[in-house]
Amino acid sequence: MKKVFAFVAMMGLLTFGVNQTINAQETEAPATEEVAQDDSASVAAAEENVVEEAAPEEEEGEGLHKTIKVKFIEGSAGFMSLVAIAMIFGLALCIERIIFLSLSEINSKKLLEDIQTALENGDVEGAKSICRDTRGPVASICYQGMMRIDEGLDVVERSVVSYGSVQASNLEKNLSWITLFIAMSPSLGFLGTVIGMVQAFDDIQKAGDISPNVVAGGMKVALITTIFGIIVALILQVFYNYILSKVEALNTDMEDSSVTLLDIIMKYNLKFKK
Repeated sequence: MKKVFAFVAMMGLLTFGVNQTINAQETEAPATEEVAQDDSASVAAAEENVVEEAAPEEEEGEGLHKTIKVKFIEGSAGFMSLVAIAMIFGLALCIERIIFLSLSEINSKKLLEDIQTALENGDVEGAKSICRDTRGPVASICYQGMMRIDEGLDVVERSVVSYGSVQASNLEKNLSWITLFIAMSPSLGFLGTVIGMVQAFDDIQKAGDISPNVVAGGMKVALITTIFGIIVALILQVFYNYILSKVEALNTDMEDSSVTLLDIIMKYNLKFKK
Protein backbone atom coordinates (compact mmCIF):
# COMPACT_ATOMS: atom_id res chain seq x y z
CA MET A 1 0.00 0.00 0.00
CA LYS A 2 2.84 2.39 0.80
CA LYS A 3 4.38 1.69 -2.60
CA VAL A 4 1.09 2.52 -4.33
CA PHE A 5 0.77 5.81 -2.44
CA ALA A 6 4.41 6.63 -3.19
CA PHE A 7 3.84 6.00 -6.90
CA VAL A 8 0.74 8.24 -6.94
CA ALA A 9 2.60 10.97 -5.05
CA MET A 10 5.52 10.79 -7.49
CA MET A 11 3.19 11.11 -10.48
CA GLY A 12 1.51 14.10 -8.81
CA LEU A 13 4.84 15.82 -8.23
CA LEU A 14 5.91 15.26 -11.82
CA THR A 15 2.62 16.67 -13.12
CA PHE A 16 2.93 19.68 -10.79
CA GLY A 17 6.48 20.30 -11.98
CA VAL A 18 5.44 20.23 -15.63
CA ASN A 19 2.61 22.69 -14.95
CA GLN A 20 4.95 25.03 -13.07
CA THR A 21 7.39 24.96 -15.98
CA ILE A 22 4.62 25.78 -18.44
CA ASN A 23 3.37 28.68 -16.28
CA ALA A 24 6.88 30.04 -15.91
CA GLN A 25 7.37 29.98 -19.68
CA GLU A 26 4.04 31.75 -20.20
CA THR A 27 4.90 34.56 -17.74
CA GLU A 28 8.34 35.09 -19.23
CA ALA A 29 7.01 35.39 -22.79
CA PRO A 30 5.74 39.06 -22.48
CA ALA A 31 9.03 40.21 -20.93
CA THR A 32 10.93 38.67 -23.83
CA GLU A 33 8.77 40.51 -26.35
CA GLU A 34 9.43 43.91 -24.67
CA VAL A 35 13.17 43.37 -24.74
CA ALA A 36 12.95 42.42 -28.40
CA GLN A 37 11.20 45.71 -29.26
CA ASP A 38 13.76 47.93 -27.45
CA ASP A 39 16.93 46.28 -28.70
CA SER A 40 18.52 46.33 -32.12
CA ALA A 41 17.36 44.23 -35.08
CA SER A 42 19.99 41.57 -34.44
CA VAL A 43 18.99 41.16 -30.80
CA ALA A 44 15.32 40.96 -31.85
CA ALA A 45 16.15 38.21 -34.30
CA ALA A 46 18.01 36.29 -31.62
CA GLU A 47 15.09 36.63 -29.21
CA GLU A 48 12.67 35.39 -31.85
CA ASN A 49 14.85 32.32 -32.37
CA VAL A 50 14.82 31.65 -28.62
CA VAL A 51 11.02 31.97 -28.50
CA GLU A 52 10.67 29.68 -31.50
CA GLU A 53 12.88 27.10 -29.80
CA ALA A 54 10.95 27.39 -26.52
CA ALA A 55 7.57 26.97 -28.21
CA PRO A 56 8.05 23.29 -29.11
CA GLU A 57 9.09 22.59 -25.51
CA GLU A 58 5.88 24.18 -24.24
CA GLU A 59 3.85 22.22 -26.74
CA GLU A 60 5.66 19.06 -25.71
CA GLY A 61 4.84 19.71 -22.04
CA GLU A 62 1.14 20.11 -22.80
CA GLY A 63 1.13 17.40 -25.45
CA LEU A 64 0.31 14.45 -23.18
CA HIS A 65 -2.97 15.82 -21.82
CA LYS A 66 -4.05 17.23 -25.17
CA THR A 67 -3.15 14.03 -27.01
CA ILE A 68 -5.17 11.87 -24.60
CA LYS A 69 -8.21 14.16 -24.94
CA VAL A 70 -7.96 14.33 -28.71
CA LYS A 71 -7.47 10.60 -29.13
CA PHE A 72 -10.35 9.88 -26.75
CA ILE A 73 -12.65 12.03 -28.88
CA GLU A 74 -11.34 10.59 -32.14
CA GLY A 75 -11.87 7.03 -30.93
CA SER A 76 -15.67 7.31 -30.96
CA ALA A 77 -17.13 8.62 -27.71
CA GLY A 78 -19.49 5.65 -27.33
CA PHE A 79 -16.92 2.87 -27.18
CA MET A 80 -14.25 4.99 -25.51
CA SER A 81 -16.73 5.83 -22.74
CA LEU A 82 -17.42 2.12 -22.19
CA VAL A 83 -13.70 1.44 -21.88
CA ALA A 84 -13.34 4.35 -19.44
CA ILE A 85 -16.25 3.05 -17.33
CA ALA A 86 -14.63 -0.40 -17.20
CA MET A 87 -11.39 1.20 -16.02
CA ILE A 88 -13.14 3.28 -13.34
CA PHE A 89 -15.07 0.34 -11.88
CA GLY A 90 -12.04 -1.94 -12.10
CA LEU A 91 -9.77 0.55 -10.33
CA ALA A 92 -12.42 1.17 -7.66
CA LEU A 93 -12.58 -2.56 -6.87
CA CYS A 94 -8.78 -2.83 -6.88
CA ILE A 95 -8.40 0.07 -4.45
CA GLU A 96 -11.08 -1.40 -2.18
CA ARG A 97 -9.31 -4.77 -2.09
CA ILE A 98 -5.90 -3.20 -1.48
CA ILE A 99 -7.23 -1.18 1.47
CA PHE A 100 -9.05 -4.19 2.91
CA LEU A 101 -6.04 -6.48 2.60
CA SER A 102 -3.69 -3.86 4.02
CA LEU A 103 -5.91 -3.46 7.08
CA SER A 104 -6.02 -7.26 7.45
CA GLU A 105 -2.25 -7.48 7.86
CA ILE A 106 -1.08 -7.60 11.48
CA ASN A 107 1.93 -8.73 13.45
CA SER A 108 0.73 -12.30 13.88
CA LYS A 109 3.91 -13.33 15.67
CA LYS A 110 3.30 -10.80 18.45
CA LEU A 111 -0.36 -11.82 18.66
CA LEU A 112 0.53 -15.46 19.18
CA GLU A 113 3.16 -14.53 21.76
CA ASP A 114 0.56 -12.57 23.72
CA ILE A 115 -1.87 -15.50 23.53
CA GLN A 116 0.81 -17.91 24.68
CA THR A 117 1.74 -15.65 27.62
CA ALA A 118 -1.89 -15.42 28.70
CA LEU A 119 -2.44 -19.20 28.47
CA GLU A 120 0.77 -19.93 30.36
CA ASN A 121 -0.74 -17.97 33.22
CA GLY A 122 -4.03 -19.82 32.84
CA ASP A 123 -5.84 -16.67 31.71
CA VAL A 124 -8.12 -18.04 28.97
CA GLU A 125 -10.44 -15.03 29.06
CA GLY A 126 -7.47 -12.71 28.67
CA ALA A 127 -6.35 -14.65 25.60
CA LYS A 128 -9.87 -14.37 24.17
CA SER A 129 -9.87 -10.63 24.79
CA ILE A 130 -6.56 -10.28 22.96
CA CYS A 131 -7.98 -12.06 19.91
CA ARG A 132 -11.28 -10.17 20.06
CA ASP A 133 -9.60 -6.75 20.24
CA THR A 134 -7.27 -7.43 17.31
CA ARG A 135 -8.38 -6.92 13.71
CA GLY A 136 -7.69 -9.22 10.80
CA PRO A 137 -8.41 -12.82 9.78
CA VAL A 138 -5.58 -14.30 11.85
CA ALA A 139 -7.02 -12.87 15.06
CA SER A 140 -10.52 -14.07 14.07
CA ILE A 141 -9.26 -17.61 13.52
CA CYS A 142 -7.46 -17.58 16.85
CA TYR A 143 -10.60 -16.34 18.59
CA GLN A 144 -12.66 -19.17 17.12
CA GLY A 145 -10.08 -21.65 18.39
CA MET A 146 -10.02 -20.07 21.86
CA MET A 147 -13.83 -20.26 22.07
CA ARG A 148 -13.57 -24.07 21.92
CA ILE A 149 -10.44 -24.56 23.96
CA ASP A 150 -12.33 -26.62 26.56
CA GLU A 151 -13.82 -29.00 23.99
CA GLY A 152 -10.61 -30.78 23.03
CA LEU A 153 -7.84 -30.26 20.51
CA ASP A 154 -9.70 -32.07 17.70
CA VAL A 155 -12.69 -29.74 17.99
CA VAL A 156 -10.39 -26.72 18.03
CA GLU A 157 -8.61 -27.94 14.92
CA ARG A 158 -11.87 -28.47 12.98
CA SER A 159 -13.12 -25.07 14.03
CA VAL A 160 -9.90 -23.35 12.96
CA VAL A 161 -9.86 -25.10 9.58
CA SER A 162 -13.53 -24.35 8.87
CA TYR A 163 -13.31 -20.71 9.85
CA GLY A 164 -10.04 -20.36 7.97
CA SER A 165 -11.85 -21.31 4.77
CA VAL A 166 -14.43 -18.59 5.43
CA GLN A 167 -11.73 -15.98 5.97
CA ALA A 168 -9.90 -17.06 2.81
CA SER A 169 -13.11 -16.56 0.84
CA ASN A 170 -13.49 -13.07 2.29
CA LEU A 171 -9.97 -12.19 1.17
CA GLU A 172 -10.80 -13.19 -2.41
CA LYS A 173 -14.06 -11.24 -2.50
CA ASN A 174 -14.68 -9.17 -5.69
CA LEU A 175 -11.63 -10.61 -7.46
CA SER A 176 -13.91 -12.23 -10.04
CA TRP A 177 -15.32 -8.79 -10.90
CA ILE A 178 -11.81 -7.42 -11.40
CA THR A 179 -11.01 -10.24 -13.82
CA LEU A 180 -14.27 -9.44 -15.63
CA PHE A 181 -13.23 -5.84 -16.22
CA ILE A 182 -9.76 -6.98 -17.29
CA ALA A 183 -11.37 -9.18 -19.95
CA MET A 184 -13.99 -6.60 -20.93
CA SER A 185 -11.60 -3.72 -21.61
CA PRO A 186 -9.74 -5.20 -24.62
CA SER A 187 -12.98 -6.87 -25.80
CA LEU A 188 -14.71 -3.50 -25.95
CA GLY A 189 -11.68 -2.12 -27.77
CA PHE A 190 -11.79 -4.92 -30.33
CA LEU A 191 -15.53 -4.39 -30.77
CA GLY A 192 -14.89 -0.73 -31.50
CA THR A 193 -12.20 -1.79 -33.97
CA VAL A 194 -14.59 -4.06 -35.87
CA ILE A 195 -17.27 -1.38 -36.00
CA GLY A 196 -14.68 1.18 -37.13
CA MET A 197 -13.64 -1.16 -39.95
CA VAL A 198 -17.29 -1.52 -41.00
CA GLN A 199 -17.63 2.26 -41.05
CA ALA A 200 -14.48 2.52 -43.15
CA PHE A 201 -15.90 0.14 -45.74
CA ASP A 202 -19.18 2.09 -45.71
CA ASP A 203 -17.22 5.28 -46.46
CA ILE A 204 -15.41 3.52 -49.31
CA GLN A 205 -18.72 2.34 -50.72
CA LYS A 206 -20.21 5.83 -50.56
CA ALA A 207 -17.14 7.44 -52.10
CA GLY A 208 -16.87 4.80 -54.79
CA ASP A 209 -13.08 4.91 -54.55
CA ILE A 210 -10.45 3.25 -52.33
CA SER A 211 -8.40 6.34 -51.56
CA PRO A 212 -6.05 6.61 -48.55
CA ASN A 213 -7.98 9.54 -47.11
CA VAL A 214 -11.24 7.61 -47.07
CA VAL A 215 -9.73 4.47 -45.53
CA ALA A 216 -7.48 6.23 -42.99
CA GLY A 217 -10.32 7.84 -41.03
CA GLY A 218 -12.13 4.61 -40.18
CA MET A 219 -8.91 2.70 -39.57
CA LYS A 220 -7.67 5.38 -37.17
CA VAL A 221 -10.84 5.28 -35.07
CA ALA A 222 -10.73 1.47 -35.02
CA LEU A 223 -7.13 1.25 -33.83
CA ILE A 224 -7.52 3.95 -31.15
CA THR A 225 -10.26 1.99 -29.37
CA THR A 226 -8.08 -1.12 -29.38
CA ILE A 227 -5.11 0.76 -27.93
CA PHE A 228 -7.10 2.23 -25.06
CA GLY A 229 -8.74 -1.11 -24.30
CA ILE A 230 -5.37 -2.86 -24.06
CA ILE A 231 -3.90 -0.08 -21.88
CA VAL A 232 -6.80 -0.33 -19.42
CA ALA A 233 -6.46 -4.12 -19.28
CA LEU A 234 -2.72 -3.85 -18.57
CA ILE A 235 -3.27 -1.35 -15.74
CA LEU A 236 -5.93 -3.50 -14.09
CA GLN A 237 -3.79 -6.63 -14.53
CA VAL A 238 -0.92 -5.04 -12.59
CA PHE A 239 -3.23 -4.18 -9.68
CA TYR A 240 -4.83 -7.64 -9.84
CA ASN A 241 -1.47 -9.42 -9.55
CA TYR A 242 -0.51 -7.18 -6.63
CA ILE A 243 -3.78 -8.07 -4.88
CA LEU A 244 -3.20 -11.80 -5.50
CA SER A 245 0.25 -11.55 -3.92
CA LYS A 246 -1.26 -9.99 -0.78
CA VAL A 247 -4.00 -12.66 -0.64
CA GLU A 248 -1.41 -15.44 -0.90
CA ALA A 249 0.68 -13.85 1.85
CA LEU A 250 -2.34 -13.60 4.17
CA ASN A 251 -3.38 -17.20 3.46
CA THR A 252 0.12 -18.40 4.30
CA ASP A 253 0.08 -16.34 7.48
CA MET A 254 -3.28 -17.82 8.50
CA GLU A 255 -2.03 -21.38 7.96
CA ASP A 256 1.17 -20.82 9.94
CA SER A 257 -0.70 -19.09 12.74
CA SER A 258 -3.24 -21.91 12.93
CA VAL A 259 -0.50 -24.51 13.38
CA THR A 260 1.19 -22.39 16.04
CA LEU A 261 -2.13 -21.84 17.86
CA LEU A 262 -2.77 -25.59 18.02
CA ASP A 263 0.66 -26.11 19.54
CA ILE A 264 -0.02 -23.41 22.14
CA ILE A 265 -3.39 -24.95 23.06
CA MET A 266 -1.82 -28.42 23.29
CA LYS A 267 0.79 -27.11 25.75
CA TYR A 268 -1.97 -25.42 27.74
CA ASN A 269 -3.93 -28.67 27.97
CA LEU A 270 -0.87 -30.61 29.08
CA LYS A 271 -0.12 -28.05 31.79
CA PHE A 272 -3.57 -27.33 33.22
CA LYS A 273 -5.64 -30.41 32.33
CA LYS A 274 -3.63 -33.37 33.53
